[in-house]
Amino acid sequence: MRKSIGAHLKANNICTFTVWAPTATTVTLQLVSPKQQSIPMHQDPASSGYWEIALPGIEPGARYQFKVDQKDARPDPASLSQPETVHGPSDVVDLHHYAWRDKDWKGIALEKMVIYELHVGTFTQQGTFEGVISKLDYLVDLGINAIEVMPISQFPGNRNWGYDGVYPFAVQDSYGGFAGFQKLVDACHHVGIAVVLDVVYNHMGPEGNYLNDFGPYFTDKYATPWGKALNFDDAYCDGARNFFIENACMWFEAFHVDALRLDAVHAIKDFGAKHFLQELSDEVNAIADRTGRHLVLIGESDLNDPKFISPRKKGGYGLDGQWVDEFHHALHGVLTGESQGYYEDFGSLQILKKAYEETYVYNGIYSPHRKKKFGASAAGHNFGQFIVFAQNHDQVGNRMLGERLSSLVSFEALKLAAGAFLLSPYVPMLFMGEEYGETNPFQYFINHTDPGLVKAVREGRASEFKAFHSKGTVPDPQSEETFQKSTLQWNLDDARAKVLFQLYKTLIHFRSTHPAFDNFDRKSFKVSIFEEKGLLILEKTGSKSSPPIPLNTLITILNFSSQAAEISFGVKDEIWKKILDSSDAKWQGDANLPSSGKTDSSAIIIQSESFILFERD
Repeated sequence: MRKSIGAHLKANNICTFTVWAPTATTVTLQLVSPKQQSIPMHQDPASSGYWEIALPGIEPGARYQFKVDQKDARPDPASLSQPETVHGPSDVVDLHHYAWRDKDWKGIALEKMVIYELHVGTFTQQGTFEGVISKLDYLVDLGINAIEVMPISQFPGNRNWGYDGVYPFAVQDSYGGFAGFQKLVDACHHVGIAVVLDVVYNHMGPEGNYLNDFGPYFTDKYATPWGKALNFDDAYCDGARNFFIENACMWFEAFHVDALRLDAVHAIKDFGAKHFLQELSDEVNAIADRTGRHLVLIGESDLNDPKFISPRKKGGYGLDGQWVDEFHHALHGVLTGESQGYYEDFGSLQILKKAYEETYVYNGIYSPHRKKKFGASAAGHNFGQFIVFAQNHDQVGNRMLGERLSSLVSFEALKLAAGAFLLSPYVPMLFMGEEYGETNPFQYFINHTDPGLVKAVREGRASEFKAFHSKGTVPDPQSEETFQKSTLQWNLDDARAKVLFQLYKTLIHFRSTHPAFDNFDRKSFKVSIFEEKGLLILEKTGSKSSPPIPLNTLITILNFSSQAAEISFGVKDEIWKKILDSSDAKWQGDANLPSSGKTDSSAIIIQSESFILFERD
């Protein structure tokens, strides 16, 4: 049973304040403005530790704090707005005031999404939700139908990736606050774009984190990279679980988001009979049933364990899909030749072939990097449950210098990377700027006010990169220069940027309209390999029959070699129509295919670091 928390205004200006503090003897509401008042709150003995008070005459903009057992006054853990930083009083807001225009919007199924991940602060020079709105027409033109917004919950200062948020319910004020985010979601829906919001339920940031002053939100049962684990299965865990369930439901109900991307779900420590993710999935499904909207939960997990996306009736957690880092690692290793750190587990065409076919590369086999057998099989889960990418915020930003692929590989290889994941059978995701070859890095940045914490972050980043034996100096995460260097340049007037953008646009349009990409069954796809030539051949069919009838069949030949290769494919009397060759002059290349654009089973030439897409004619 959900329990409403925080400050909630009703139409008659009566505001109900509710806070969970199960071990407190007294809790006092401290009104800070428009006038100062100290008002004792009441605990319902049957409410499992919730304290409440309803007051008349409260209007939006009133500021308040809570005082537990007469200790220091603290912001509301479920604050909706923190205009005076993470240490200041909370702001009463009316989330239901916005006049939504999206009553006919029903959402987009995960398997139909083409996702564009962005960071609000560095996506535009404005660094705001308004800045994102100004680029929506651009994204529609590119073919994007879903944006994934990195975390926006209130964090210290004005610069942060968002994973140091300490008020999960409050929208970062420097981005435009709660009203700005509602306007962005509404604007996205108006142009046919779904909104995926990145949320963090596995840890909380350190600065401004006062949860321990209210109750056992954390437990020392488990060790995590961030300190004590959030309390999902220890004593008093019901209140902590409700806190995050209410947060997730708020995004769907009050902000109309279409999906949540759940950060590092493997770090949510819960060994109870009903996992937190199962409970969350139940609640989100109930909202979907009530509203008729298509709502989606996406997990980020590095466990290669399909239970996260398996149905609850089969003992799974019921998430709709997940990120697949291993596809990135396999593609990145082949493109760059890098083998340091976790890339030692990748780097061959055989590994990339397995990533295409089986999703999890390490599905119970020995991992040299981990020094153990790792993972399980993804069999039984269709391609539409998995999101793949050539770049994302983690894989770029967690490099020491934050280099994008545009700084690591040739222009030809950038085009090859685009074909490799956009023509895969999975759900594709772009990282902001990759579609035109943005050259600015995406580095890690913070804006903490605690000197000791800044020092710890600097030292932690330096230590983190020892495993990669990187050359150079770790960028200072606290420096504003690091943040500015990570902001997109939008250099779309560059000749190569124009070509790359058009290639992405063409590929996205093709996969969004071709019937072969409507079939996510594993029987609809197969991969062949010519390792000595550096070639992978992807075959995709749109037929859902078993055995598949070769209708709407596509062949993509990928050449990862630095040398051109000759190959024959097809059978006698088949004619294949060339749809796209990344080495054509149109794409600033030099192809050797017949000008007719058609071929039978005779030999053809595939230029180095290029791909060719054919369709059965």
